[in-house]
Amino acid sequence: MGYRFSDLTHACQDDWRAYIEHEFVRGLGDGTLDEGAFRHYLKQDYLFLIHFARAYALAAYKSRTLADLRQAFDGLKAIVDLELGLHVGYCQEWGISEADLVALPEARATMAYTRYVLDTGNRGDLLDLHVALAPCLVGYGVIADWINARPSTLRGSANSYDAWIAMYESEEFQAARRAEEAWLDARLADVTPARFAELCTVFRDATRLEIDFWRMGLDRAL
Repeated sequence: MGYRFSDLTHACQDDWRAYIEHEFVRGLGDGTLDEGAFRHYLKQDYLFLIHFARAYALAAYKSRTLADLRQAFDGLKAIVDLELGLHVGYCQEWGISEADLVALPEARATMAYTRYVLDTGNRGDLLDLHVALAPCLVGYGVIADWINARPSTLRGSANSYDAWIAMYESEEFQAARRAEEAWLDARLADVTPARFAELCTVFRDATRLEIDFWRMGLDRAL
């Protein structure tokens, strides 16, 4: 029997739980997160999305089948044509102009995570790249589920971050999450134990860098 995505999260369960249940995430759910910390995160997340688009362009280059090429193209197009525009609009609701976003310096946590993903994709194959991206694409969907399962979570106008939660609990995002998990399950099914160990290292490193991204928001660090 081959491996599945759930085997990655199980192998890295301490880091995965620290990421999913981070203090920043708890604050989003119960509405207690400092607004300045959230604005700082939002700004850096704009820069992250740009590099996320670059990662999908790299995935297109790394694709060996037409199906994988189409998947990478669709991901790149969705980020450039849709997600970045939505993010800019959401930032404006928080008093952050597009000019502010364009002039942003990259925080060290942003540089560390995005360059790690791109470097992993450049050095490895398409599976390495997808595993490096999974804590973001799959993880945010898991985080939305975890937030909604907590008794202390506030929804609606009582929580300033309700729109953020709604974004990642949406059927569109959850469908993308499920599709990514299915893609990973299909590829992981054929890997050897030695290869799986390599991928666990990639997944663990990327998850730790996601934790650092939350901490960057809390500390408003550059």
